[in-house]
Formats: sequence, structure tokens, C-alpha cells
Amino acid sequence: MILLLGIPSEPPLRLVTKALTQLGARFRIVNQRDALRTRLTLQASPTGLDGRLETPEGTLELDDVSAVYARPMDTDALPELRGEAEDSPRRRHGRQLQELWMRWMERTRARVLNRPSAMASNGSKPFQCQWIREAGFEVPPTLITNDPEAVLEFRARHGSLIFKSISGVRSIVTELTDDLLPRLRLLRSFPVQFQARIPGDDIRVHTVGDRAFAARARTPGIDYRYAARQGHDLDLEACDLPDTVARRCCDLARRLGLDFAGLDFKRTPGGRWVCLEANPCPAFSFYEETTGLPIAAAVAEYLAESPEGGR
Repeated sequence: MILLLGIPSEPPLRLVTKALTQLGARFRIVNQRDALRTRLTLQASPTGLDGRLETPEGTLELDDVSAVYARPMDTDALPELRGEAEDSPRRRHGRQLQELWMRWMERTRARVLNRPSAMASNGSKPFQCQWIREAGFEVPPTLITNDPEAVLEFRARHGSLIFKSISGVRSIVTELTDDLLPRLRLLRSFPVQFQARIPGDDIRVHTVGDRAFAARARTPGIDYRYAARQGHDLDLEACDLPDTVARRCCDLARRLGLDFAGLDFKRTPGGRWVCLEANPCPAFSFYEETTGLPIAAAVAEYLAESPEGGR
């Protein structure tokens, strides 16, 4: 049995659900919005954590689960808990349920896309950068600082700079233009990550096990994800990935403990592949629906081919 955890209408989960249906695989969706009507009990066993899941759709023994695809949202953000006091029994139940899910996904024998410990690498971009280098990829020259003078010196060496979040919290990649220089004084309050702006096409690579799917983005803007919001056109299309790069991408994902990953690159006019970061929970639907890349099908097949897939 394959378990899908999250909000069923969320595009990535919806696409994987459709792909599993077309595959004829046995699966069950755990709707996180039913958290207040869901019970999860765990018990330790010699080989991991077993237990029982009780939802409005029925009861499931967790030992029967062969694979998991999880895209949970923060329990406290659920609409069903809106207006609840911080210490209310309903909020406590929601938080405890989420904590139990995390513990189980970490220790279950089932294949999990992706385990919580592996996803933690996204919490620190500098830490993640070390793994990217060890996998053999070039990374942009980077400075993390709260010293305005250091930023100016770094800019003098590398020319155009961009800045973005150090953590896993999504941020809009922005160029450090002359009109933003007066704001460097704000760095005294917190450090920021600056990188040399790398010329070339943006490439997003999704890895699923040993398979890799690439899409090329071209736009006049700095952050192609927000091109429309910033009034820019975006050309996004599937593209070929050299075999050596594809293998190295899958190797990087394995090093990070990720069965499913979204890797961001710049491919320079001279043909260099510069890796910007790795996303451990990629919202791949934007790329699939725009380019036709069969990412959801690959995820479904990988879940169905799990080592315990026959259970």
C-alpha cells in the first residue's frame, strides 16, 4: 500500500494521485485537513516503528505501507484550526499528530519521499553548498555577512550580485542594484547571503531515484519563478541533460538522502553547470504542466517499485 500525505487538491499531490491511478497501484490518501478526525498510534518494533492509522475512511495498519509521498503543510496553518487558542486541545492534537508522522516517516521500513532528516539540509544553504561541492558541481562565489563594507568589497571583485535567504524559507532572488546600496546598513541586524550573479539559462533538474528530468527557463528577470509578477515573459521548456550531468545530479540527491529532489542550476554560455541549491520537497507541478515532463509518472513508478512494494 502506498500512502500519500498532504492536501489532496495541492497540485503535486493531485498529479501523483492521478499517476498512481493510471498505474493501477494500491494507494491511500491521508487528507491533512482531516487531522482532527485522524488518530495515529505508534509502537516500537525490532525493525522500526509500527502502528495504526485511523481516519474517516477507515483503519490502516502501518506495517502494510510500502511507500510514502508526503507534502504536509504546517498543522497550525490548517483552516480547520483558524481562530483556535494556541493551547487549545484541537491545536495540541494537530501538533502531536504531525510530530508522530515525522517520527514514523523517519524510522519506517517503507520508502519515503523524503525522510524528515534528509529534508533538514535545506535549512542551511551554506551547509547544503558543501554537499553540492563534494558531488563535483561548481557553486557561485558566495558571501554571508552582516558587514556592509564586506559586501562592497565582494561586489567590486565579482561585479553583479544577487542576494537571497540563507535558510529553507522561500525568498525572491534579487539583484543588488545601485539603488539598494543604502539599505546595506540594515545588514547590521542580520546576515544575508550574497552571490556572484551567474550568466546563462536557468535549469531545473528533478531527480527521481536514478532518473533525471530537466527544464530550461529563460526570462529577462532575475528570479524566473516570479517573472509574471514582475512583468516579464517566461520561456520554460523541457531540455536535454548530458548523461554525465544527469548521473552527477542523481549522485548529489543520494548524498543528500533524497529519493526525490529539485536541483537548480545556471548553465553558462560557455557550457559550465553551476549548481545553486537543492530543493528536498519540489513543487514540480509548475514544470510538468508547462513542459509536459513526466515527473509525476516517475514518482508514481518509483513509489510502486519500492522494495516492499508487494505488501
